[in-house]
Amino acid sequence: MPDDRSSHRYLHGHHESVLRSHQQRTVGNSAAYLVPRLQPDARVLDVGCGPGTITVGLARLVPDGSVVGIDADPGIVDRARSDAAGTGAATLSFDVGDVYHLAYGNASFDVVHAHQVLQHLDEPVAALAEMRRVCRPGGVVACRDADYGAMFWYPASGELTGWRDLYREVARSAGGEPDAGRHLPAWAHAAGFAEVEVSASMWCFATAEERRWWGGLWADRLTQSRFADQATSASLATVDDLERLAAGWRTWSEGSDACFFVPHAEILCTP
Repeated sequence: MPDDRSSHRYLHGHHESVLRSHQQRTVGNSAAYLVPRLQPDARVLDVGCGPGTITVGLARLVPDGSVVGIDADPGIVDRARSDAAGTGAATLSFDVGDVYHLAYGNASFDVVHAHQVLQHLDEPVAALAEMRRVCRPGGVVACRDADYGAMFWYPASGELTGWRDLYREVARSAGGEPDAGRHLPAWAHAAGFAEVEVSASMWCFATAEERRWWGGLWADRLTQSRFADQATSASLATVDDLERLAAGWRTWSEGSDACFFVPHAEILCTP
């Protein structure tokens, strides 16, 4: 039987409010758990690279190796190429790719990395199995995903609680798993990895600048990104609902004691 799977349609799309978040991601704040496993001559595949900010950081850490960043969206791949052009990373390249059908031979890479990818897929175990296929024996498949159900904040806000409930509904209606973090070890074992090292880390938004940035981008995502289209087309929220939740985010961001915490699970898997 032919395999008709394709990469899942990314819930948020690549609206400016989404890229505003993605472009702040670095190896330091999003992939520090992987750094001790990187060798200078490593061949690295970065799956779901988005605008490539983490990918560029990985390339700097493997000066004698190579890094390929792939994403299912041709437009964001072009953006990553353009943004990386002035970095001087000669061993770095970008291409359009499908996590379910990676265009590489068995054992092609020493490291296969995916940040905030599995939560958006309808078949995360199949994706992990494909990442395992292209990773050499003794190499590492590294994945980090947030867990929406475990996010917490201060002060209490009915709008933020409503946002999280809605987000989880919309993500699941699109075939994803918003609480992916807690599932990573089980998914890895189901994909055939015998050795899975688990860790956790957290993003924290607590300064006035961080609150304005985080609250503002979520307010914009709720009303302007593909998420808004998905929520309304699935009849999970009205435009007025989304505007009310967005206003709640803006109100939260103005609180002098407000803070928001985003827990992530991380796995290092050895084929």
